[in-house]
Amino acid sequence: MTYEDFLDEVTTLLTEMYDLTDEAAIKLVVDAQANDYFVAHDDKEELRTAEQAKLDATALHKGKQNRNQTQRKQQQRQVQKKKAT
Repeated sequence: MTYEDFLDEVTTLLTEMYDLTDEAAIKLVVDAQANDYFVAHDDKEELRTAEQAKLDATALHKGKQNRNQTQRKQQQRQVQKKKAT
């Protein structure tokens, strides 16, 4: 599949597997592109498969969940620091 088709597949999978809105899934894929996540996929056609799209959708979603959890913990620490002072 083409690089663009592959990105569309990853986006579609994010909406189907994780019940994300189209906008949220697109943002996740665009942000990953901006961080060079898909550079190898652009260069190597063998990485642009349905199976790889599912793996990448899972990895992107997991990364997002981890970032959100870290952000929540940091916010909680800030609140606790303010309460302590």
